[in-house]
Amino acid sequence: MDLDRVFRDHRGHALATLIRLLGDWDVAEEALQDAFEAALLQWRDGGVPDNPTGWLVKTARFKGIDRIRRRARLSAKAKELEADPTYLPPDDRDEPEPDDDDAGADDRLKLLFTCCHPALQRDAQVALTLRTLCGLSTDEIARAFLVPAPTLAQRLVRAKGKIAAARIPYRVAPREEWPERLDAVLSVVYLVFNEGYAATAGDALVRRDLCREAIRLARLLTELLPDEGEPIGLLALLLLHDSRRDARTTAGGDIVLLEDQDRSRWDRAEIAEGLALTERALGHRPPGPYALQAAISALHAEAPRPGDTDWSQIHLLYDELRRRAPSPVVELNHAVAVAMAQGLERGLALLDGLAGVPELRAYHLLPAARADLLRRLGRYAEAADAYREALALVGNEPERRFLLSRLDAIIAACAPSPT
Repeated sequence: MDLDRVFRDHRGHALATLIRLLGDWDVAEEALQDAFEAALLQWRDGGVPDNPTGWLVKTARFKGIDRIRRRARLSAKAKELEADPTYLPPDDRDEPEPDDDDAGADDRLKLLFTCCHPALQRDAQVALTLRTLCGLSTDEIARAFLVPAPTLAQRLVRAKGKIAAARIPYRVAPREEWPERLDAVLSVVYLVFNEGYAATAGDALVRRDLCREAIRLARLLTELLPDEGEPIGLLALLLLHDSRRDARTTAGGDIVLLEDQDRSRWDRAEIAEGLALTERALGHRPPGPYALQAAISALHAEAPRPGDTDWSQIHLLYDELRRRAPSPVVELNHAVAVAMAQGLERGLALLDGLAGVPELRAYHLLPAARADLLRRLGRYAEAADAYREALALVGNEPERRFLLSRLDAIIAACAPSPT
């Protein structure tokens, strides 16, 4: 029984509900950890219950109330909880379990909008959501932000303190407040998917629990905002990327690059839905950054063979994306598109120009991209150096194995022939 996976799959739902029930982020997190420890003892022998989230919420809620009682010595907070008509004393444990779809989705949306309150800085909004709703570790989030882990930890503490001090309500924001929060909400969902699609650390390339959660949240946002183009574009982008999940690794967990994937294993239903959503998103003028990224992914999905990929159109879309949503990672992807559309040397020159960008100094995909272009150009000694640089930065085990295999192949190609 893979209890770690069960906990990952149900943590976000359970924590979102507990924050609503207990009204204290730290207590909710501590109580949920206590519930996980209790589950380790009970579930190994008795099996996972039919509703793991309900079991965790019920157990953690009472543990949280006990924590509040101990901490406050029957302070005003404890009395307030007991006066709540929904409160049940510890001996009465027949509270209805939360619904896995409806109430849970609503709690997660509330938590998402709470984390993305405009009183918080953007990086704090995203980091807090990744930590609480999605259960990413501080190290994982720090890698996503390309900052040291202690810096990220301080941001999390300050963000939760500000929510408490400002009495930011736990709710889905009223419609008139959505415009000032939507960009942050979309960014969070996108980063959740990215962490699931290519985990920054660990033994697996893909974390399906995070991909599923991001797609679920994106669907909820399109239902809330059916006339907005960017939620539609984001959902299209996630579906098109997710359609390739089964072809991205071998049976042993090794990476298979896009150009080498068996395209018959791509999920055609997801592709069809993603293409239709992309058309809808592009119908909003001007198209936003997620719609443009979905259009890029759609061109890959529509190509029956790698050689049929319309790199010239992809290059033009990246040019537009650079204008509308510039970032170091967009510049990196643009350089690769230029290499494929206009020549390897030209793309390599653009990559070399990114070497001094602070946000990319610890980003392993920059030297990895350089290494690939150098390899294709036959500049093997330089490619080997670039692969070594990427290996020093990578945290994910499948990516490390892939880079090492490319390095070994180059070293073998450069070795003198036996006489």
